[in-house]
Amino acid sequence: MSELPPLNTETVLAIVKEEIDDETVNKLLWRCLGYRYDATTSQWDATGVSPEWRQTYPEPPDFIDSRPATVKLTRSIPAEKKQLLKTQLGFKGYKIGEFSPRQARRATAANWLLSYLQEAGLTPK
Repeated sequence: MSELPPLNTETVLAIVKEEIDDETVNKLLWRCLGYRYDATTSQWDATGVSPEWRQTYPEPPDFIDSRPATVKLTRSIPAEKKQLLKTQLGFKGYKIGEFSPRQARRATAANWLLSYLQEAGLTPK
């Protein structure tokens, strides 16, 4: 997965602005969750994935297409970090009636990645 963009606030903002494709968004999430693809066996290795994710998703889910996976992602964001898109990036959200479930899932992915960055000490708290 070396072709991925760097994980930083600019990348997260690009996710919300739909400047990064869905596949790349998924790959960023998978990498952060611990999924690794073994090209020699053509299989996913979930050894580094936490048990609560590995049990439900032994292979990485498509977060953009799967509502259940996105719900699990949302629930894994600590309550105090659920507004990071607004507080760190100034994202005002989408207007009612002008956004799709896909955009909402991308926003969830972006917020989860911001939370991940903050937990790793890579962004201000």
